[in-house]
Amino acid sequence: MREIAPDADRAPACAGPDPHPRGPARFIVPPGAVDTHAHVIGLPPRHLFVAERSYTPPEATAASYLAMLDATGMTYGVLVQVSVHGTDNSLMVETLRANRQRLRGIAVIPLGLPDRELAALQQAGVVGLRLNVLYGGGIGFDQLHAYAALARELGWHLQFLIDAADLPALAPRLEGLSVPIVIDHWGHFPVSRGLADPGFQTLVSVVRDGAWVKLSGAYRNTVEGPPYADTVAFVRRLHQAAPDRCVWGSDWPHVAHRGHMMNVGELLDLLADWVPDTAARNRVLADNAHRLYGFPPSEGGE
Repeated sequence: MREIAPDADRAPACAGPDPHPRGPARFIVPPGAVDTHAHVIGLPPRHLFVAERSYTPPEATAASYLAMLDATGMTYGVLVQVSVHGTDNSLMVETLRANRQRLRGIAVIPLGLPDRELAALQQAGVVGLRLNVLYGGGIGFDQLHAYAALARELGWHLQFLIDAADLPALAPRLEGLSVPIVIDHWGHFPVSRGLADPGFQTLVSVVRDGAWVKLSGAYRNTVEGPPYADTVAFVRRLHQAAPDRCVWGSDWPHVAHRGHMMNVGELLDLLADWVPDTAARNRVLADNAHRLYGFPPSEGGE
């Protein structure tokens, strides 16, 4: 894997996150809350960027991520292998090993890794594999069933970064996989397409039939921008379809985003509109994620 400099047309630089994260102003974060989607990012020469990336991020350290969790009231976090590091999971694994009780991980790997390397990922706290057809640097769906078989063997799940527009064609291949599947950022779905869009309708159906969905990335899916009110009807539809299989993620440090750089507190406050009921929202933030990622039962839940 080789590192190349940012290219203004192909891999432009993107800004870092708000350096002063805060918790929500509209509700109290429950004990055991989990941020289910974030990335740590290293810089060359120690951690290289893949050539086929679509953006060039700044560094996002483990210390900064843990500080964000503390500032927002999150007990646990889930690190997802970032696309710009391709299948080099070393930084994520290093972070997991140093924070085994607090963090879990989702890896991006080639097929055919030796058993000892798979065991090392498990021991570090990896609980799933990511297939990614957006942003470059990921693993696609050509070998979906082979990855599902591997995940089943390891007791892991599959996580998909996909445009919901591709779900109608993919959905028949998801039947009978026999492993949990998780959809990032509710299908990376632009709300301009509307509730009746076939991709969104398929997403709702897939979630209703057993998939998990991350209630994350509002700033990626919005048309109106902050405070992302145009996303509410869509997320409520998904939550209604599977209230026990929805989880929340910050998507920190908000890579490949070049608009208003939101505070994580703003994204948490939006959850008050997405899931107004306190008990249901606490399940999204804590109980559901504990079941999916293997964290200890949250206080007063499960």
